[in-house]
Amino acid sequence: MLSLIGLATILLIVIMLLRGKMTPIIALVIIPLVAALVAGFDIIEIGGFFDEGIDRVINVVIMFIFAILYFGIMQDAGLFDPIIDRMIAISRGNVIAVAVATVLIAAVAHLDGSGASTFLITIPALLPLYKRLNMNPYLLLLLVGTSASVLNMLPWAGPLGRTAAVLGMDATELWRPLIPLQIIGLFVLIGLAVLLGIREKRRIAKLDPTAIAETAAAQEAEIKADDQTKKKDRSLARPKLLWVNLLITLALIGLLVWGGIPAGFVFMIALGVALPLNYPKVKDQMERIKAHAPNALLMASIILAAGAFLGILGGTGMLDALAEDIVKVLPAFAVPYLHLIIGVFGVPFELVLNTDAYYFALLPVVEQIVTGYGVDSVTAAYALIIGNIIGTFVSPFAPALWLALGLAGLEMGKHIRYSLFWVWGYSLVLFIIAIFMGIIVI
Repeated sequence: MLSLIGLATILLIVIMLLRGKMTPIIALVIIPLVAALVAGFDIIEIGGFFDEGIDRVINVVIMFIFAILYFGIMQDAGLFDPIIDRMIAISRGNVIAVAVATVLIAAVAHLDGSGASTFLITIPALLPLYKRLNMNPYLLLLLVGTSASVLNMLPWAGPLGRTAAVLGMDATELWRPLIPLQIIGLFVLIGLAVLLGIREKRRIAKLDPTAIAETAAAQEAEIKADDQTKKKDRSLARPKLLWVNLLITLALIGLLVWGGIPAGFVFMIALGVALPLNYPKVKDQMERIKAHAPNALLMASIILAAGAFLGILGGTGMLDALAEDIVKVLPAFAVPYLHLIIGVFGVPFELVLNTDAYYFALLPVVEQIVTGYGVDSVTAAYALIIGNIIGTFVSPFAPALWLALGLAGLEMGKHIRYSLFWVWGYSLVLFIIAIFMGIIVI
């Protein structure tokens, strides 16, 4: 009964988000609350689950608020304008080149294994470029998220750490066979970026035949932008402080990659330095904060709602029960190949299970079952990891994805509809490559 309630809860939330019938805050708070009450938990117990969920996301919320403020001020000051202009010059306004560059930039940004910092680094810098070239921002999120997912196989990233804990192995030992797969995966992803770039170029040409995604067309569109907005931007821009702002931002990124200081505190410090430096008057400082605060607070509230959702479903045991019961309902002939079946459907599983439930509840059960049929534990683990990890950033369970959506001003439902087919297909390609490489043994 508990797993059925959990499944109904998750499916209802996903459906509401996909169809846009509820705002994320309402869907992530009210539906789990009602489900927990139906399951027999009282309001005091649910309050405890809420606290546990909030504790899991509070650091992301703090980082999100101050990151939005910081990058908003950097955009006002014109920090990214030269970078965008240079990238346009290098790519000659070529949509395909921009798509490929997105993959490479995201891969480098995700070397720290943090999805939140990856989105914070890539989206504010690349989103204006996508808009300038009339490219779909959902393509940006797809490419950044998929590239980050490939790098998520690093031992200091979450999935491998969780798997190593389940198997009682060293995460580095588990990672070494995956290094060639990561390299090949990036090359395959570059090929996919080229394919999607060609498709995007054709879409842009159909929408506006005069803009063929060449440099001249992109720059001409920018020149013809609203004059009032341009005047406002010039009044806020601080070209004389460009290099100072760049040094502050590089120092910030360095501290994020280092990880010795909490990310939220890093952004607080950076904001405390950059804001008075660029806008010495207190009145101007308050105006800049007010300009970017609504977006920051709105998405921060959604992340908090997601924390409540995860806390309630995890605390009630719905996620664990669901993971175990999914395995039990499979037919007997499929049991010896359970790890392969779960791996093939790993990306869709991201829509109904969070990372902890997948690796701490589903993986141990699957591993225990298939090893009884002669399957090696590591093979079972690789099947589940490779099949699932690419879907990390199409899951409503990933707080970092909500952060990315807030940074880009996008919707969860539209992102899933746009990305799921490509992400799942790419995941299956990696799965097949892993089989040929002997990482997954059939």
